[in-house]
Parts: sequence; structure tokens; C-alpha cells
Amino acid sequence: MKLFDNTEVAFSLKSDSQLERAYFLFRMIQNQPMVRIGSAVTNFALKAHLPIEGLIRSTVFDHFCGGVTEDDCLPIIDNMYSNGNVHSVLDYSVEGKDEEISFDGALEKILRIINFCEEKQSIPYAVFKPSGFGRFALYQKLSEGEKLSSKEQEEWDRVEARFHKVCKIAVEKDVPLLIDAEESWMQKSADELIEGLMETYNKDKSIVFNTLQMYRHDRIDYLKKLHNKAKKKGFHIGMKVVRGAYMEKERERAIEKGYPSPICKDKLATDKNYDEAIMYMMEHPKMALFAGTHNEDSSYLVMELAKKYEIQENDNRLWFGQLFGMSDHISYNLANKGYNVAKYLPFGPVRDVMPYLIRRAEENTSVAGQTSRELNLLKTERKRRKL
Repeated sequence: MKLFDNTEVAFSLKSDSQLERAYFLFRMIQNQPMVRIGSAVTNFALKAHLPIEGLIRSTVFDHFCGGVTEDDCLPIIDNMYSNGNVHSVLDYSVEGKDEEISFDGALEKILRIINFCEEKQSIPYAVFKPSGFGRFALYQKLSEGEKLSSKEQEEWDRVEARFHKVCKIAVEKDVPLLIDAEESWMQKSADELIEGLMETYNKDKSIVFNTLQMYRHDRIDYLKKLHNKAKKKGFHIGMKVVRGAYMEKERERAIEKGYPSPICKDKLATDKNYDEAIMYMMEHPKMALFAGTHNEDSSYLVMELAKKYEIQENDNRLWFGQLFGMSDHISYNLANKGYNVAKYLPFGPVRDVMPYLIRRAEENTSVAGQTSRELNLLKTERKRRKL
């Protein structure tokens, strides 16, 4: 039996009723028209303030999210860690609030999570999105090389101050930070800001991690340039490497605005790009890798490379990551072999987390084979349990 086919280990933490709910959900997600209709109806119901939060909570929310607050998530975190040796990354998944008060609120939330990380071995990283700390349009303007007005410059100074405040405390408490990537038209300014943070805070080891979305065909060149800079300036590189989360949006915008798409031509090219980034990073010792992947082949590759470069399973410079509610066959089987594994555990008010949940459902329908693989594994486990 191949490692990731072991459903007894994969679903050991799921009760029979949780297993049945997962099976029901993935059968629904497999149906693309249903996902589209369901997303539209859910958005309408929430905007019209119809009482559907209870229904969402008992189905899709509880499967893909840890709870409404950090404290809600603790039983799940403790259960995954104590019984499955799987860590958690608390991900405050509230999107799209563009006021200073919400940026300051997000900062306080991340500082609180860093304290959680310091206290609990089960939470090894803190995470946030650049647009959680500043207006998307501001990043975009800088990325496009436009000059900021004096008012906007003051606003950008506040964004930078938030980043520095989090990084300083992360260094003090020895808690690494994962900074998520977003759409390509704002990412350049985020990259430049994060490079500066790496240079300042990653002198002795990787505390600040940027994210590479490898469905972008330019990212391997970016990684190599960053590596040259790191060698000259003497800092460590931390990277979360993922395939990417905004493919449809990226392609549509490129067509609409008439520029070449930044996205690889097909899935095969993306997979090749992803694996090339993994190979490059693991070859160089002053890099720490958080391999965010739901792909079995890429996971096997990381394991092979770890053997080749004599990197121990529990070496802190190497982590695997998957989303809560997905790819348990990868997470729990890797953890069972002694590898560092963390589940991204989203939380936040049901209404505010819906954009995240809708994106998850749409991603699952668009990734060929993802949902059918989940379903086949769930079927196997249902048969094994004689449900």
C-alpha cells in the first residue's frame, strides 16, 4: 500500500458522522453547476440577512473552519495535535475590509495569535495577508510604479509600521510568520516590503516567510534573484510554496486588460514549476520551506529530497501544509511518519468567512481530480468501517 492510501490513519480523528458529512459535502462540491448556484444563493441569503447561518455552520463551515474565534478552535487544535501529531496554523480568514480601524484590528488579532503560538507547541506559525494590513489599491498603485500622494505615503508608512511591529514581536517570541501571496497586480510591492523584512529579521534563521504562487511562470526566476540577494546581504530565506489561489481571476483580468497572462499555460507546467521551486530550495541550506500542497507527487518528491540532502523528518526548516477539511490522507500519513505537518485552520464570523469558503468550493471543482480523489478515499474508509 502506498503511504497516502492508508485511510485508517487519514481519517482516524473523524467520527462516523463526521466521515458521512465529509462524504456528503465532497459529493456536492463535485457538481460544478450546484457549486455555482449554491454560492450565488448563499451570497444572496447573507446579503438579505436570511437566517441561514445555522445551516452553513453545521455543514460547510464546520468542515472547513475551526470556529468563530481563536478559543473556539482550541479543541480541534488539541485533538489534531494530541491524537494525530498534526499542528495548526490559525488563519483569520476575514476578507475585504478597507478601513484603518480594521487594519489595526487585524494587527491586534495577529499579535494575539503570536502569543498563542508562544504558549502552544501545536501552533508553530502565525499567518496573515498583506491586504489585512493595508488597502489593496495602495499595494497596486506601488506595484504599478505610480507615485503616492503625501496622504497615501503616510498611509503606506502605517502599513510598513504594522509589518515591522509584528516581525519584531515574532523575533522576540521566536514565532515564524507566513505572509500569504495575493493577486499578481498588487504582489510586487508586497514582495519588496517582505524582502526588506527578511533582510532585517532573518539574520540568524527564517522568521519571515513570503509565499510563492507557482502557477505564475515568473516565480522561479524571482526565487533565484532573491537567493542571490540573500547571499550578498547575508540573510535566510523563508518561503511557503503553493500552486496558487486566484487562477480564474488572473486569466480574466489579463484578457480584459490585454496583457500576457502571468499564469502557466496548463496544470502540467504549474506542477513542473512547483517541483522546480521545491528542488531549488531544498538544495540550499539557508532556506526554510513550508510546502503547501495537496498534491501527492509533490509530497513524495519533498520526502525523497529530504532523504537525498539528509534533512531529518522533524527538521524545523521543513514543513508540509494542507488546508483543514482537505487532504487528510496526506497530512495524517506524513505526520504518522514523523514529518512536520500543519493544517491551515481558518476562523472568523460565519458571514465574514463566506468569501473564503466559496473560494474553497470553487477551487475544489476547478482542480481536476481533487474532489474525486477525496471521495474515493472517503468511500474506501466508509467500506472499511462498514458504514
